[in-house]
Amino acid sequence: MPKVTVRYWAAAKAAAGVAEEAYDADTLAEALDAVRGRHPGELTRVLQRCSFLIDGDPVGTRGHETVRLADGGTVEVLPPFAGG
Repeated sequence: MPKVTVRYWAAAKAAAGVAEEAYDADTLAEALDAVRGRHPGELTRVLQRCSFLIDGDPVGTRGHETVRLADGGTVEVLPPFAGG
C-alpha cells in the first residue's frame, strides 16, 4: 500500500494541530477516511469544504475513490481561502 504525506493548510492545519502526517492509502478516499479516523471533530468538518491536490494536480470533481495515490506522493488539503 502506498505511503503518502498529507499536508494541511490554513484552517485544516489548525484543526489537525500538525502541518503534515504520513498515511498508508491506495486512494484519496482511503487517505481521507484515515484522516477522519485520526482527527474526529473539527478537521472532519473542515474537510467537507476543502479541495485537494495530488502531487500538485487538482482533484476537481473526480470521485475520491477513483483518485489513485502513488508511493511517496503528497495530498494537499486546501480549505477555502479568504481574499484574492
